[in-house]
Amino acid sequence: MNYRHAYHAGNFADVLKHLVIIALTEAMLRKDKAFCYLDTHAGAGIYDLRAAAPQKSKEYAAGVAKLWEQPNTPALVKKYLDIIAKLNNGTNALNLYPGSPYFVKNFLRKQDRMVLTELHEEEYALLKKSFPHYQQIGIHHLDGYQALKAFLPPPERRGIVLIDPPYEQPDELMQLVSTLTTICKRWETGVFAVWYPIKEGRSIERFHAALRQRIDRPMLALELSIYPPTLTTHLNGCGMVIINPPYQLDTEISGFLPWLWEVLSPAREGRYEFGALSA
Repeated sequence: MNYRHAYHAGNFADVLKHLVIIALTEAMLRKDKAFCYLDTHAGAGIYDLRAAAPQKSKEYAAGVAKLWEQPNTPALVKKYLDIIAKLNNGTNALNLYPGSPYFVKNFLRKQDRMVLTELHEEEYALLKKSFPHYQQIGIHHLDGYQALKAFLPPPERRGIVLIDPPYEQPDELMQLVSTLTTICKRWETGVFAVWYPIKEGRSIERFHAALRQRIDRPMLALELSIYPPTLTTHLNGCGMVIINPPYQLDTEISGFLPWLWEVLSPAREGRYEFGALSA
């Protein structure tokens, strides 16, 4: 396992993922009952954009850095940027970038809880340093797919699961369908957010078709590409599937996704789309 997210921290895919996570977390706050957030591939928790890895790729320059410069943003994007500014001590400097757990941490109430798992040894050590003294946060050196079996369903019976693997294994998307089929039966009311890269369209079509066939739950899919599909030097696009999307999540997405594509797409290339995935 060689993947290190630091090379990609703050890129356009992170921006999309973290905006969706904020929207899902806010939906949990509509009820007083406790919720649990499980992150199967939590990474390091916080990333220093001045470090060697981000500086080598500079992917954040085509992602969060572009949003950082915008004078007027949709409401959800403003919340996203405010959390990043808080991490950077309220300054105008964009030095540190949060991972998904940090965004969720900013919304936790006393009754809520996070479970973070990370298999990579160095990433796990950094994750523990990022959240050193929080009783509401459990951090585990564990394979993310094993975590789904170990921690679901949670005692709170409400919650979000983010599944964001590095996709290092061949045909991992289709293997993920089998995993989702099992865990959705174990926890029928859980909200599952699955991030995936878009490298070529046919594998995504097969992934979506398999989900429709095997998972009998409401599903929402959204995708964002900021480069033309013929460009091979960058990750052209990414997507997310939300199983059991909260009420009005589609309205939240329509409030930021078109704006996000216009800001991040260098020459209005690529595309964005979202809609129900259920059969």
